[in-house]
Amino acid sequence: MDHVIQRINELYRKSKAVGLTNEEKNEQDELRRQYIDAFKNNLRGQLDSIRYVEDEENQ
Repeated sequence: MDHVIQRINELYRKSKAVGLTNEEKNEQDELRRQYIDAFKNNLRGQLDSIRYVEDEENQ
């Protein structure tokens, strides 16, 4: 995932400096989508692993 973040940042800096080609914009969009999907999956996994203390006390 680090290489995805690094590439997103490279494309961002280039977009501010000289602009991006259509191909680079598409790549940037795809990389951002990958990053967001991975973030959501990670967060969902963390939330799914939460155990409520009240639930455990009632068992």
